[in-house]
Amino acid sequence: MSEEKAVRPSVLFVCVHNAGRSQMAAAYLTHLAGDAVEVRSAGSEPADRVNPAVVEAMREEGIDLTAETPKILTVDAVRASDVVITMGCGDTCPVFPGKRYLDWKLDDPAGQGVEAVRPIRDEIRTRIQTLITELLDRECS
Repeated sequence: MSEEKAVRPSVLFVCVHNAGRSQMAAAYLTHLAGDAVEVRSAGSEPADRVNPAVVEAMREEGIDLTAETPKILTVDAVRASDVVITMGCGDTCPVFPGKRYLDWKLDDPAGQGVEAVRPIRDEIRTRIQTLITELLDRECS
């Protein structure tokens, strides 16, 4: 009897404006994990567009964020996610039992140029690579 699991793990990245850190994290997870993980991002107070320095920094990695738009955080998005990763949104994120919550302390790229965004981007990539290993190893065990 096969115990193949049809459900992919799902991750929600949350920051205040959904214009920088959460956009980079979602893009990296999508880029590096492909269809193996369901990815969402949202903000408690979404900006009107993704930070242009973030778009440029991710373009350097071969990831295009030009079509992305900041999205509002909803209770449904949290409920539908297995892992919720906050990045400076404080207590605005709803908490549901049985979810895994992580809070990543990262500098805010808001108002920064691409030079300041690159180290934040690189830290996010490192954390995403670790997260992928944890998620996919857990799914296989």
